[in-house]
Amino acid sequence: MYILLMGPPGAGKGTQAEKLVDSYKIPHISTGDMFRAAVKQGTELGKEAKRYMDAGGLVPDVVTIGIVREGLSKPECAKGFILDGFPRTEEQAVALDGILNDLGIKLTGVVNIVVPDGELVARVTGRRICKACGATYHVSFNPTKVDGVCDKCSGSLYQRDDDKEETVKNRLKAYHSQTEPLIEYYKKQGVYLEIDGTQAIDKVYADVKASLEKRAGR
Repeated sequence: MYILLMGPPGAGKGTQAEKLVDSYKIPHISTGDMFRAAVKQGTELGKEAKRYMDAGGLVPDVVTIGIVREGLSKPECAKGFILDGFPRTEEQAVALDGILNDLGIKLTGVVNIVVPDGELVARVTGRRICKACGATYHVSFNPTKVDGVCDKCSGSLYQRDDDKEETVKNRLKAYHSQTEPLIEYYKKQGVYLEIDGTQAIDKVYADVKASLEKRAGR
């Protein structure tokens, strides 16, 4: 299974990726993981990416694409992977096609988990994290027994700046402007799979798995 996972912030990509890893025994690779690995290993591209990151700048496409190529060329990706966080633009999608073609890989499916913006804002802005142990809660869906206090370690909870309403809305706006061209791009290739992310987690997973296995001819 060679899976590309798409979806806006708060859609539940991480949860679904964990389930897919358990089911198919393939690695979940995010561009962030690839960057950290390249920097840690001290590859030439890793060193170049670190220079940009240390300066607070965006890593150029040519470096990002090179790091993705390095990551997907590793032996553990030969039998499948779940790629998350790349591509973000149509230019990157074209570059990814080139990488996969060179590796002799064809995407099984591009899974887009779709959730309306209003629900995403409610999901993300309600998230609370323990300052002490990092446990995650939600004011509506997974509240603590005592308001503002972690059930696990009694640490105090806080809301990340990234989870504040204005920031979430800006992230969603950016996501939509970048992602809509990708949807059309992958629809034309016949690999696009749209999943209703408003359903229960297990139902979303069942739909993702069924769609992928149909595409794989299983």
